[in-house]
Amino acid sequence: MKVLHIINSLATGGAEKLILETLPLYNNKGITCDLLLLNGTSHPFLDELARKNCCHIYMLGKTSPYQIRFIFQLLKYFRKYDILHAHLFPSNYFLAVAKLISFSKKPIVFTEHSTSNRRFRNKKLRYINRFVYGVFNKIICITEEVKAKVIEQTGIDHSKFVVINNGVNVNTYKDASTLERKFINKHLSESDYLLLQVSSFRLAKDQKTVIKSLNLLPRNVKLLLAGEGSLLIEHKKLVKEMELQDRVFFLGNRADIPQLQQTVDLIMLSSNYEGLSLASLEAMSSGKPFIASDVPGLSDIVGGAGVLFPKGDEQILAKEIMKFFVSKEYSREISTKCLERAKNYDISIMIDNHIQLYQKITVKEL
Repeated sequence: MKVLHIINSLATGGAEKLILETLPLYNNKGITCDLLLLNGTSHPFLDELARKNCCHIYMLGKTSPYQIRFIFQLLKYFRKYDILHAHLFPSNYFLAVAKLISFSKKPIVFTEHSTSNRRFRNKKLRYINRFVYGVFNKIICITEEVKAKVIEQTGIDHSKFVVINNGVNVNTYKDASTLERKFINKHLSESDYLLLQVSSFRLAKDQKTVIKSLNLLPRNVKLLLAGEGSLLIEHKKLVKEMELQDRVFFLGNRADIPQLQQTVDLIMLSSNYEGLSLASLEAMSSGKPFIASDVPGLSDIVGGAGVLFPKGDEQILAKEIMKFFVSKEYSREISTKCLERAKNYDISIMIDNHIQLYQKITVKEL
């Protein structure tokens, strides 16, 4: 079986990270999975996938992914692959239109990665969304919550949907080595209590609450923020205004996240909303204590294992951090629960579920 995954780019993001992690594993199980990028601009994820040499990588351009001509460039791939699988907008729209004008019977699949979709909030686009989503043979939703949201917004029949939870390679994070703190930043010492958030700087995330919590914590509590994004400059300004330059360190995009996680004392994810958060699963896989916002996409995963705090409440967040700061026993207890929870989301389970779905829909098309 030959499957082509289609995504806008391999810039930093949860869906992009999933592509990087899963394509080699599909191929190890005898499923030929290749990748098509609307924007093939070099990024760390793309460079890493290329080094793995596990699949063909097609690139339609190196500028904006929002180019109508890409629809027509997709047509030839219906002849080469048994299934075409899209991720994110506009890749999903382009693939749906390409199937219609190709008259191909090859099945197409789309994964909805988030509960929040700006196109759903636009009433004028509701019927367009329903039409586009209806073209797909199957829509994979990463949680039951995502499925309910898409059905509510599109009105499409339940039979079109399947829930397959995202997954992570637990051992990659659990067994990672540690880093010298001076290697991360020369101003860090072994006596510092290190917090880490790994996430892009965009509207879905809420690093500001974590930054604000530092004023309520001991001075040796310091924050590492890994990631890039359109709101990065805004966050740097906040740190400067609060005079926290010696306690907040912006690390940019990193290829050594598992090692970073093993080096810090506490991992967190402050967000406004999530789909099924890969970052939270990676954090819990590390065997470190984990705190997250009590929002859709995190509550179900983290609740009963890690610690949840009300979205945007830096005072309660600071109180929860202090519980870990003063008690190693409490830290060990939460760490153990987090690791056990993460094992339920091992990436091998997700891969097997995808393969079963691929086999099922290709048989139907024969």
